[in-house]
Amino acid sequence: MYRRLSAVLFPIMTLLFVGSIYWGYQEHQEKNTILIKAENQYQRAFHDLSYHMEQLHRELGNTLAVNSKSQGFHRKGLVNVWRLTSQAQNEINQLPLTLLPFNKTEEFLSKIANFSYKTSVRDLTKKPLSQDEYKTLKTLYSDSEFISKSLYGVQDKVIANNLRWMDVEVALASEKSMNDNTIIDGFKTVDKKVSEYPEINWGPSVASMYQKRSVKMLSGKQITPEEIKKQAAEFLKLDNPNEIRVVENGKGTEYSSFSATYKGNKSDNPIEIDYTQKGGQLIWFQNPRDIAKPVLSVDQAKQKAADFLARHGFPKMKAITYDKDDSMAVFTFVATQNGVLIYPDKLTVKIALDNGDCVAIQAADFVYEHHKRNLPKPKMMSADARASLNPDFKVQREQMALIENDMAEEVLCYEFVGKINGGVYKIYVNSDSGIEEAIEQLPE
Repeated sequence: MYRRLSAVLFPIMTLLFVGSIYWGYQEHQEKNTILIKAENQYQRAFHDLSYHMEQLHRELGNTLAVNSKSQGFHRKGLVNVWRLTSQAQNEINQLPLTLLPFNKTEEFLSKIANFSYKTSVRDLTKKPLSQDEYKTLKTLYSDSEFISKSLYGVQDKVIANNLRWMDVEVALASEKSMNDNTIIDGFKTVDKKVSEYPEINWGPSVASMYQKRSVKMLSGKQITPEEIKKQAAEFLKLDNPNEIRVVENGKGTEYSSFSATYKGNKSDNPIEIDYTQKGGQLIWFQNPRDIAKPVLSVDQAKQKAADFLARHGFPKMKAITYDKDDSMAVFTFVATQNGVLIYPDKLTVKIALDNGDCVAIQAADFVYEHHKRNLPKPKMMSADARASLNPDFKVQREQMALIENDMAEEVLCYEFVGKINGGVYKIYVNSDSGIEEAIEQLPE
């Protein structure tokens, strides 16, 4: 009996054993293939990063080497600096550096990209590089040399010692401190050095991009949590403010705000409202309720949104765009002043199509950007602005609008809406210079 059973089971077990070995071998091969592919991608990104940082340094030097009146070469050089910096940023994003403190270097490259782009897009024949901008370029040339040389130093060691990026990824993910990881140490050294660079004068257009919104920008008194409870209760039409829970965000910092939460009978999907701590202005509201079958049209929903804003103390605003799905319509409103659309002062309102209630609002842009502006008088007539458009562009309507251009400057424009190439577009023409400041394609 035992012999008979062994005669049957032994071949089966042998086959299973051989099969498990083969399966393990296949799994090992597939894993190795994936690891080799990932390693090759990391190595390529790193070597490309080293190369582009060296090219960036050289391009900055070339831009500084030409005559101060060579505006054409300056533009070409700055465009190349922007292109190389953007490539370097992309390559950094391909490396496993998310757990490594490399943010100072990334911010430095981001500012170089924005500085070079914003300087190159302006008319350098009318507004050539200033002495401050030359000084900035010289500083960037010097600073980029250190980064380039440091990365090439790391690259030489990677090649000489056959170092692997996969070891870096494992070390960072496991938070294990490796005694001698050349790659990690090299990148830490670069970031530490960049963090010690003296502050660079990037100019107002770049500086404004990195200006963080804080309570210092707002007017009004400091609001207490109890006052926020009352405001939220009034907003939600509740009799008892104590049904609302208020927490402070960023306590003790210049970015502090309040979050008010009302659960009611929906503990899983509470209503949430955010207010500024200074002035108690509404920043954000969301009511994630179930929405029944839609009965309202888009026009009716737009009127409901306008009524909601008026009821809650917002100035008269104009709906400029909308988006719609089966249950909701989302409207973007902008403020107006003397008939001019003020695009920086914008907010969005989400309306439920079953009963017209507002179920969400995002008003951060409006809160931080809304103020009365001294609007200039346009130097060009509407007809002159139209003459600068493509002759094939069929204008359907026009409006005066204040927008923020590529230089982060607010400019008064003629907004023309029309058709060309089978599509609908908004074109913003500067009311002083006739330059097309921005173009936006609209959905049909």
